Amino acid sequence: MPPLELRILGIRGVPARHGGFETFAARLAPFLADRGWQVTVYCQERGRGRPREGHWQGVHTVHIPVPGDGPFATVLFDALAILHAVRRPGLVLTLGYNTACFGVLHRWRRLRHLINMDGLEWQRGKWRRHEKLWLHLNERLACLLGDHLIADHPEIERHLRGRRGRPGPITMIPYGSDLISHAPVEPVASLGLIPGDYALCIARPEPENSILEMVRAFSARPRGIRLVVLGRYLPDRNAYHRRVLRAASSEVLFPGALYDEARVSALRFHAALYLHGHTVGGTNPSLVEALGAGTPVLARDNPFNRWVAGPGAVYFGDEADCARQLDALIGDRETLARMRQASRDRHAADFTWDRVLADYERLLLAQVHHDAGP
Repeated sequence: MPPLELRILGIRGVPARHGGFETFAARLAPFLADRGWQVTVYCQERGRGRPREGHWQGVHTVHIPVPGDGPFATVLFDALAILHAVRRPGLVLTLGYNTACFGVLHRWRRLRHLINMDGLEWQRGKWRRHEKLWLHLNERLACLLGDHLIADHPEIERHLRGRRGRPGPITMIPYGSDLISHAPVEPVASLGLIPGDYALCIARPEPENSILEMVRAFSARPRGIRLVVLGRYLPDRNAYHRRVLRAASSEVLFPGALYDEARVSALRFHAALYLHGHTVGGTNPSLVEALGAGTPVLARDNPFNRWVAGPGAVYFGDEADCARQLDALIGDRETLARMRQASRDRHAADFTWDRVLADYERLLLAQVHHDAGP
């Protein structure tokens, strides 16, 4: 059997400090290393100079310095990481398609290349026209250049089959999260909150995440509980942030962006309700993490959220509908208890890390055997 070698590209690195893909890589890489894989993760650093190598939890790391930390720095890092990665044989897993144009190098070196296609990134409202064009082009190139595509949601898989342009394998594997069966109350009390007496929303403050609609719906009348909205709000710089803050009643709390996972998990676990307004597709990590904490879910009604949260959640179509659902749910302990169990059941069915990581290893092993031939 050929060596089990994998290089992970497309993220800022490990340990995870930035987002869902970094958290996923921080789970997958040590899992595979413990099972005999030689795993390399490429890590972006700010600075200049030559790449340096290191180790983290049994994983080989390659740290590549680039000047700055904006979009250009990310593109430069991806290019340099790929040029380094193609020097050795083995599988390549790229998380995201933002620089899929460089995938031509994997083809040139005849390396088996898997791409996790994330979601529909080019549809996000935050991007300017030329940025959307870049992302849309790279989605197309990923579909053409990737040997095997990974979708994190059945709707994304369906979308990719229409984009592929040629017969080619696509595998659906969702995101995972931990099961949270208990959590301390101190992180909740530190914000002046009472366990079970607040609703929670965790999302980037962007229009496609329906933050303004949910805050308005909650603030339409006194609720008798708090709404905690996590995220970094910069009203002096961002007009949308100003609108959200102005729409909030005195019962809405904005603690800022919290990065301590233990504190955030405790807030999820003790929340009476989780509000999720994402409209751009894929399996959203924050929603999966709410399911893992057993939090009742009130989500924006679309095929992406319905598949993830399942029939045990409650859905809203617009701001007025969100207000009506809040009217019905707040204080209805029996319904919320059923929804809490439904969240746990949905998490156990598809989103445990054990299942997700095992599915990835099966897929990667199949690619190794594909390269080995008959």
